[in-house]
Amino acid sequence: MTTEEITVVLLSIRVALLATFCCLPLAIWLAFLLARKEFWGKTLVNAATFLPLLLPPVVTGYILLAAFGRKGFIGAPLYDGLGLTVAFKWTGAALAAGLMALPIMVQPLRVAFELADVEMEEAATDLGASRWQRFFTITLPLAAPGVIAAALLGFVKALGEFGATITFVSNIPGETQTLALAIYSLIQTPNGDAAANRLIWLSIALAVAALLLADVVSRRLRRGRVISKI
Repeated sequence: MTTEEITVVLLSIRVALLATFCCLPLAIWLAFLLARKEFWGKTLVNAATFLPLLLPPVVTGYILLAAFGRKGFIGAPLYDGLGLTVAFKWTGAALAAGLMALPIMVQPLRVAFELADVEMEEAATDLGASRWQRFFTITLPLAAPGVIAAALLGFVKALGEFGATITFVSNIPGETQTLALAIYSLIQTPNGDAAANRLIWLSIALAVAALLLADVVSRRLRRGRVISKI
C-alpha cells in the first residue's frame, strides 16, 4: 500500500471510532427510551431516529451543511464564539458518519432492552437501588450483547459512509477522504483500478472482522450469563 492509501485507512478508522464513541451513549439512551417508556410523541422520536436511514444520504449531508456550516444556525455560533468549525473537516466526517450509523445502532440496543429481565430490575428496586444504580448495574449489563453489537455495527456503517460525508465535508485528501471517498475517486481515475481494488478488499476485510467480533463477543456474553444462572 502507498503512503496515501495508508493515510486514507488510518483516517477512516479514526473517523469511524470517533463516530461510534460519540453516538453510542445517545443510541443507548434513545433505545432505552423507545423500549421502556411510553410518552406523548414517541412515534415522532422513533421516526426522527430512523429518518437518516430513510432519507437519501445526500439530503442528510445537505441538512448537516446547512446546520453546521459557518453560516448555519449551529455552525455560526460555534465559529463566531469558539472559532470551531466541523464543515469540511475530519470531525465533520465523523459527525456525518455517526448520524448515519445512529439508527443502525439503536435497533439492536432496543431489542436488547426489551428482552432484558425486568424481574431482576424490580428486585434491585425492592432492595433499595436507585434508578441510576439499577440501570448501570442490572439493565446495561443484561443488554451488553446488544451494546457490543450496536457499537461494532455502528463502526462498520461509519467506516463505509459516503453520501452524507461527501456532501457535508467534500472529498479532501488527508483531511476528509475516507475509504469510501478514496475508492470513489480511484474508480474515476485512469489506472486507478489496482489501488481501488486494494481498498475495496480492505474495506470488506474490516467489515467482516468487525461483524465476526460482534458475534463472538455476543456469544461469550450469553454463554457467561447462562453459566451464572446455573
